Amino acid sequence: MTDIVVSAFYHFTRFDDPPALRGPLLSVLSAEGVRGTVLLAHEGVNGTLAGSRVGIDVAMDALRALPGCAALEHKESHADEMPFYRLKVRLKKEIVTLGVESVDPVANVGTYVDASEWNDLIRDPDTVVIDTRNDYEVEIGTFAGAVDPKTPTFRDFPKWFEAHRAELEGKKVAMFCTGGIRCEKSTSYLKGEGIEDVYHLKGGILKYLEEVPEAESLWRGDCFVFDQRVAIRHGLEIGDYELCHACRRPLSEQQRRSPNFVAGVSCDHCIDERTDNQRQRYAERQAQMEHAEALGVAHVGAVYDGTPKKGAEGP
Repeated sequence: MTDIVVSAFYHFTRFDDPPALRGPLLSVLSAEGVRGTVLLAHEGVNGTLAGSRVGIDVAMDALRALPGCAALEHKESHADEMPFYRLKVRLKKEIVTLGVESVDPVANVGTYVDASEWNDLIRDPDTVVIDTRNDYEVEIGTFAGAVDPKTPTFRDFPKWFEAHRAELEGKKVAMFCTGGIRCEKSTSYLKGEGIEDVYHLKGGILKYLEEVPEAESLWRGDCFVFDQRVAIRHGLEIGDYELCHACRRPLSEQQRRSPNFVAGVSCDHCIDERTDNQRQRYAERQAQMEHAEALGVAHVGAVYDGTPKKGAEGP
């Protein structure tokens, strides 16, 4: 078993002064040598950290010592190599960006469903199952029969809902995401819009893949994660996806065989989205990374540091 522990967590609460929390938390985490990203906002905390067993234990104690965070839960997995290059503690308007100010998961949220009970819920023909993640995440894996809203970012979800409201009214709606945080907000949003019979997967896909045997699973494919592991499978085993370092989308082994794939420069997804000048810069960066690797030293561009795409769940 590797000694690098990866801890994903979030907690909705009300911080009166997030900037006052940042410095002390950063000091504790830095002293323990953990890396990753922590987001602080008035609505709570969200993040993923990696480090030693002792370092993660101290980090979790520090997070639970934040105001209103005593009940903060986290999910652990393991990595063969450090999945983050640096430590960041950032102040944000939202810890996950939906863009609807009236949404308050502390006051109103859907019904939690444990991983062991999730299959029964989503097998019910009267249940509409919705994947709340971004399109590039859904592409590599989702639950059988789930609706894919094809949203580029979580901020696009309210617009999708307004276009499909009639299809959800009077139905049981089951929602899921990577770790649970987007479902906290999306179920709160739907309930605020009058959709009352709303459920979400407690602990998210990560908890499901950890607890549900593959033989009994309704999950199909891999699960995208916001660190250098890129994707994981049942038992939280690391998958075979890699990131395109030009567009940050996950690529399968087959996609990496495409003539449009040039390591660090382009892939099928972004070949028409970038200019020749951009690809030249990417190629120069890739050459620097390969040179650093040959020398056995780290390069700042070589490791995805966990900073989420705009509108993504992030850690």
